[in-house]
Amino acid sequence: MHKKLLLFIVALLLLAGCDPKRVYEQNVDFADGKWAIDNAPVFTFEIKDTSQAYNIYFNVRYDLQYDFYNLYLRHQLTGPDGEQLSAGLHELLLMDPKTGKPLGKGSSDVYDLQTLVLKDVTFDKAGTYTLRLTQYMRRDPLPYVQAAGIRVARAD
Repeated sequence: MHKKLLLFIVALLLLAGCDPKRVYEQNVDFADGKWAIDNAPVFTFEIKDTSQAYNIYFNVRYDLQYDFYNLYLRHQLTGPDGEQLSAGLHELLLMDPKTGKPLGKGSSDVYDLQTLVLKDVTFDKAGTYTLRLTQYMRRDPLPYVQAAGIRVARAD
């Protein structure tokens, strides 16, 4: 368990080290590697430049024992005034559906996947935004998902 935690921290430090486009990145670990439906992490980030377009990515850390090749996630994005700006259901492929090969970066039995889900998002107001992320699978709690998070980055 300590080896997995150390590997996760090193991966986060490498990701955080030198990325000038990143505005925000945060991940939440799930107890015992199980993601319960009622455990919907909320991520809060600040947007200062409203003339810039942004890309929003979902981060998932999963174990190769995960039973499915995909993961359904639901997002709810709320603006500084509390108004919901968008909501949607997303299918993330964690493994190739035909070969079963894990997608993302990893070693041994733990993989990290970062997937672009909201492209070229523009924000009308400067301020604090929140994004709630909920797992939308049929199993509750969902085993072998160790962490989930978001990344907000300036679009090219």
